[in-house]
Amino acid sequence: MTREFTTNSAEETIALGRELAPLLAPPKIVLLRGDLGAGKTTLVKGIAQGFQAASEEHVTSPTFTLVHEYRGPSATLYHIDLYRVDTPRELETLGLDDLMSGNSVLLIEWGEKFPRFERERDVEIALDRISDSERKIRVYSTNNSP
Repeated sequence: MTREFTTNSAEETIALGRELAPLLAPPKIVLLRGDLGAGKTTLVKGIAQGFQAASEEHVTSPTFTLVHEYRGPSATLYHIDLYRVDTPRELETLGLDDLMSGNSVLLIEWGEKFPRFERERDVEIALDRISDSERKIRVYSTNNSP
């Protein structure tokens, strides 16, 4: 199943993230695709709000820390950035398998670098930058996901 959305500001992208949260009920592996600056972290701000796991101000890009954890009443979100991870061995050291549980949602940026996540993902969200403010966002659910 594929759904397509267009947002015209960061605020609209955050609002879309809040709307998508119910579709991402745990456990889920969600791949976030998009070029640098496409709005992946902005979308995660809304998803985290939708799960009551973090406020917009507390969600930041995990580019250097690689994993940020946000705990909500119904789910624990792990925002993961694999941009700087280049080998399967480096990936192993992150211990992502240990993060998977019945109430976890893994939101993985740059996961397409590793075939494993292509196979294991439940949902893929692709963000395309149309202009400075406009984004086209496509949400693909696999057969594993409602």
